[in-house]
Amino acid sequence: MDEKPCKLRYLPLFYEELDHNVSYISNNLQNSAAANKLLDDVEAAILERLEQKPEIFEALPSRKDRIHPYYRIYVRNYIIYYVVLEEDGQKIMEVRRFLHARQDRDNMI
Repeated sequence: MDEKPCKLRYLPLFYEELDHNVSYISNNLQNSAAANKLLDDVEAAILERLEQKPEIFEALPSRKDRIHPYYRIYVRNYIIYYVVLEEDGQKIMEVRRFLHARQDRDNMI
């Protein structure tokens, strides 16, 4: 029996954090080309991970007890955090956070 492809879902917090960082690059740093390139790179990295079966990668070690382990994708100076869920027999890659690598990630996820 063929396994269904994994679906993709984004949390609003991911979009907020992505928008904040892209806006900062575009408006504060006055570099809209770099901001657009970051958007393209983020989208490509997520879709590539989705195609590679996102749950086969190493889970993020955590001091917190979690029902669903976090996984990460590195894109330049940023880290995308996601979990893999199962709902009604369907796997879902849920993209949750978009943080700069220098942020205090341990207290944020």
